[in-house]
Amino acid sequence: MLMSNLSNGAGPPQQPSSAQIQLALRKLGVVGSVLYVAAHPDDENTNLLAYLSNDRLLRTAYLSLTRGDGGQNLIGSEQGPDLGVIRTQELLAARRIDGAEQFFTRARDFGYSKDPDETLRIWGKEAVLADVVRAIRRFRPDVIITRFSPLPSDTHGHHTASAQLALEAFRKAADPSFHPEQLRDGLQPWQARRIYWNRSWWSIKPDEDLSGFIKLDVNGFSPLLGLSYGEMAADSRSMHKSQGFGVARTRGPVVEYFRLLAADSADSDEKAAERGLFEGLDLTWKRMKRAEPIRRLLAKADADFKPAAPHKTIPSLLEVDTALDAIADDGWREHKKAEVRDLIVACAGLFVEAVAAEPRVVPGDGLDVSASAMNRSGTAIRLREIRLLGAKTAKEGTQTDVIPLGQAVGTVEVKRRLQVAEDLPLSTPHWLALPPEPGLFRMANESTANDPVLDSALGADFVFEVAGHTLSVHRPITYKWTDPVAGERYRPVEILPRVSVQPETPVLVLPNGEVRSLGVRIGATSTPVSGTLAVEAPAGWSVTPASFPISLPGHGVEADFVFRVEPPSKSASGALRVVAKVGDARFSASVAHLQHDHIPTQVVLHSSEVHGVAFSIDRQVGTVGYIPGPGDEVAASLRQAGYDVRMLSEVGLTATALKAFPVVVIGVRAFNTSENVRAAQPALMAYVQGGGTVVAQYNTNNRLAPLSVPIGPFPFEIGSERVTDETAAVTFTTPSHRLLGWPNRIGEQDFSGWVQERGLYFAKSWDSRYETVLRMSDPGERPLDGSLLFARHGKGTFIYTGLSFFRELPAGVPGAFRLFANLLAAGQGQHGQ
Repeated sequence: MLMSNLSNGAGPPQQPSSAQIQLALRKLGVVGSVLYVAAHPDDENTNLLAYLSNDRLLRTAYLSLTRGDGGQNLIGSEQGPDLGVIRTQELLAARRIDGAEQFFTRARDFGYSKDPDETLRIWGKEAVLADVVRAIRRFRPDVIITRFSPLPSDTHGHHTASAQLALEAFRKAADPSFHPEQLRDGLQPWQARRIYWNRSWWSIKPDEDLSGFIKLDVNGFSPLLGLSYGEMAADSRSMHKSQGFGVARTRGPVVEYFRLLAADSADSDEKAAERGLFEGLDLTWKRMKRAEPIRRLLAKADADFKPAAPHKTIPSLLEVDTALDAIADDGWREHKKAEVRDLIVACAGLFVEAVAAEPRVVPGDGLDVSASAMNRSGTAIRLREIRLLGAKTAKEGTQTDVIPLGQAVGTVEVKRRLQVAEDLPLSTPHWLALPPEPGLFRMANESTANDPVLDSALGADFVFEVAGHTLSVHRPITYKWTDPVAGERYRPVEILPRVSVQPETPVLVLPNGEVRSLGVRIGATSTPVSGTLAVEAPAGWSVTPASFPISLPGHGVEADFVFRVEPPSKSASGALRVVAKVGDARFSASVAHLQHDHIPTQVVLHSSEVHGVAFSIDRQVGTVGYIPGPGDEVAASLRQAGYDVRMLSEVGLTATALKAFPVVVIGVRAFNTSENVRAAQPALMAYVQGGGTVVAQYNTNNRLAPLSVPIGPFPFEIGSERVTDETAAVTFTTPSHRLLGWPNRIGEQDFSGWVQERGLYFAKSWDSRYETVLRMSDPGERPLDGSLLFARHGKGTFIYTGLSFFRELPAGVPGAFRLFANLLAAGQGQHGQ
């Protein structure tokens, strides 16, 4: 893989430097691979990946079982599937830096799990094991490395389960009777030679005996690249921006520890596997039959390489390409031929692109495409033809528009009006195209389960001829523009529905059965559209008007409509689907763009279904001051419930400014992420002492995100305690407490229907002046009382809560709204005491 110097992948196609070309040339001489396995984005050891890929020059990949969609987000409001899209792209941005490849399984990140048995039960062990086996058969690693131990320990259940699955798949991948349908897809059984556990450095105790571990310093320096692998690894890990994982570069020794978990019985020297990861393994072309000419040619090409004239290496690379046809190993042959192709393109300075005049297209419409190639070397290259993929053609079963050329390449540009096929798949992440199961993404084609993303159906294959050799170069059809700040930008052309139907919210809250407005924005992607817009509601629900006529001139024009929705009672829930009808076609999806500077813009199609939920609630408080935390949607949910929420700037949080509000809510992780909020802690406590109410939602306090200031008026310590079972029983430590009785009487029913978890980062110790209210625990664990702390301070009230209101309120959980209403009203008079 030729390393890109643009981590977000949104810039123009990159021309590798001569140093990168020479490193890739040397990598051609290594025939070995390593698969690293863990559970989430950010679990991978980027120090090790960078070292293996760029020092040992091994084909290296990271298999993340999940896409991280169950975590938190420090850079935006995206949660759930959208967060998984961002974290997938962050992993790809990281791999563009450290040089490794990226794979996944269908497993969903359903949130923190303490127990690997629970994890495997929710995921569906057999399905995820099959995906791990497929990744092994597809990648064919010599060595597998797990980030975590397969033995249960003090870590996330997903972590332990990832190692257990990797260890079982180590054997199962070689068994042809295990998921034989994978073999019908063209894969072959594969037995890796060894599997190791890479011990995490942060879990090693100061006085621990590590004599049983293999030790390896992975932080060498690459003169060709001009940086150490620790520097490269830090840049790679810093791509996990949604998790706040930016780290400093490391230039000194970085020692990693490994323990052998299992070895193939065919390993000739059993003790060698215990001495070193690759001890006794031949990872050169000597392991292949009839490969001696390849080894000899590569040695000569490397010795003769001229950085100032890399194109002079092309004849040697063409000889290597011919020699590769003689080896029998299909997997390595095809992979190395692809590396040779990329090197020839790089050595020739061959610039190839296919650019569209518009950023989006509707299936069945036309798209103006400009395909161009530029040969910036002295090598003679002919362009035989260009094949535009995704075309509507007269020949049934084909989607390729072939443009014959047969001309020498200096600079070639061909313009074509591409008629796009009517059955092209729409642009949305392939793992989100179908509704998921609780623990597993559903895919129409399970053979794509390991793919981070799929190639766009709109692409161009440029077929070149170099000294009698055919060379095919693929490029997606992209749209490019010039940003006045970032410069030239690229993005794949989006294949979109003709009409986008976007409700203003995925959850419509109707407190006390009140009539609420539902705003809907529709947009025409290309040609003019006319028809009707309606909300399809369950029996008993009233929606007015019954429909709106719509007429849009097309080309991105949007229009807004407002429906009035009334539930059948004060307590009701139902699915409301917003549908635009245009002729015989129905459209019920919205087009969302996820935009962050460190990743390419992502397009996701969301269902236009709205979850309507009505419930009884007594608010008491009218106005709420809100200090937002990262990725915080609680304020918007409170507005839906009828509160007048005023967002407070982090700057100027003085006791005088806060005095205008009866209650101030602090968003999740605000103390972790904002120096201004930390500096305002004395003012917040003065506000409480003067009679105000502060409700502080969870913050973390660990090695990655330590707290540097107190949060409340009296000491309490936040730990890592949490309750991950969203159905866990909740009891009341003080049944008569005002938080449970006023203004809403809270009962067992208010804790039904919660999503993902009860809460996280509970208080683990606290001053005696705090009162506890709730007790809960995961099955088989000790009861926890630190989810909700209440204290009087002066004339006011302070509350800390680790309950996951940031998930429950946006999901429309009635009991969570009712309990939060009590927290907001906790300082109002003495009612209910």
